[in-house]
Amino acid sequence: MQYRPLGSSGLHVSPICLGTMSFGSPVAEADAIRLTHGAIDLGINFIDTANVYEGYNRTFGSAGGLSEQIVGKAVRDRRDRVVVATKFAAPIGMGPQDRGGSASHLLREVDRCLQRLQTDTIDLLVMHWPDKRTPLETTLGAMDVAVSQGKVRYFGTSNHSAAQLCELLWLADKRQWTRVVSSQVPYSMLQREFHNDLAFCERHQIGVTPWRSLQGGLLTGKYRRGQAAPPGSRYAETSDMKTPGMWGGDPSTANFDQLEAIEKLANEAGVPMAQYALAWTLSQPAMASLIVGAKRIEQLEQAVASLEVKIPEAHHAGIDELCPPPWHQDDPIRSA
Repeated sequence: MQYRPLGSSGLHVSPICLGTMSFGSPVAEADAIRLTHGAIDLGINFIDTANVYEGYNRTFGSAGGLSEQIVGKAVRDRRDRVVVATKFAAPIGMGPQDRGGSASHLLREVDRCLQRLQTDTIDLLVMHWPDKRTPLETTLGAMDVAVSQGKVRYFGTSNHSAAQLCELLWLADKRQWTRVVSSQVPYSMLQREFHNDLAFCERHQIGVTPWRSLQGGLLTGKYRRGQAAPPGSRYAETSDMKTPGMWGGDPSTANFDQLEAIEKLANEAGVPMAQYALAWTLSQPAMASLIVGAKRIEQLEQAVASLEVKIPEAHHAGIDELCPPPWHQDDPIRSA
C-alpha cells in the first residue's frame, strides 16, 4: 500500500478509504465489524463515518449515530492503526440546535461522537454541509477550541466549494486558527462539477477525499441498458425510497451511451470497469483517498487492486470528450 499525504496534516492515508454510510442497514453490525477488520488487514487505514449515518434507514432529522457506534466497536482494539474521520452539521434532530455550524452544535456533537467512537480524539472532523446561517468564522473558531482541547486533531470540509475553502484558509491565517486540510466532494467521471476546484486544493495542500467515485454503482458495469437492477445492488435495495438517487447513481436516468463507452475503454486497458473508474479518479489533482462503501470484502479487494491500474495516456482526452469537465475561463494574464 502506497500511502498518500492528507493535505497539510502530516497524516498519511491509504488511497482507498472505507466508507461506512451503509453500516447498520444493509450491513449488520457483526458483518460491518468483520468488514472493517478485513479492510485494515488489506492496508486500508482510513475510515469515514458521520454522526448522521445509520444505513438505509436514515430519514431527515433522525438521530443517527449507529455507524459511529459500530466503527467504535470495530477499531477499539486497533485504534492506533487507523485514521478515523467523522462529520457534523447535518440534521440529527428537529430542534434549532440540531444541525449546522454553530459553536453550540459543533462542540456538543464532538463529545457525542467521541463517546460513540470510544476514543479520546477524532483524527479528522469534517463539516458535512455548508451552513448559510452561520458565519464561517464562528464555525472555525469553535473548531479551533475543539482542537486546542485535544478532542479533534484536524479539520476538513464536505460539499464546500473552493471559494468557501479560500475563506476558511484566510480566516485561519488571520486568526491563527486551525487550518482546513481536506475536502470531501462528490466526484467521478460522471459527476465533475467540482473539477475546477481541484487545482485550488492542490496549490493549497488540501487533500481531496471524494465520495461517489463509482456513482452509486453505475461505474461498476452492474447496471445494463434495458435490464432491471440486479438483486443486492444499491438501487434495487433503495428503489422504494422517495429519492433513490440520493444514495448514488440512478440507472433509470443513466446515459448508457457514456457507460458503455467507458466500459469499452476499460476493456482496452484490460481491467474491470470499477477499477478503471477508481484509477482515473485517483489520477486527478489533489486526490488523497477515495471513499468507497462496501458490503463485502471482495469489493474492497477490487478497490485496492485499482491502485495498480494505470490509465493509458491516450485515454484521458477520450474520457474528457465522453464526460466533459465544467467550462473554465482561461486567465489572460497567467494563461491558466
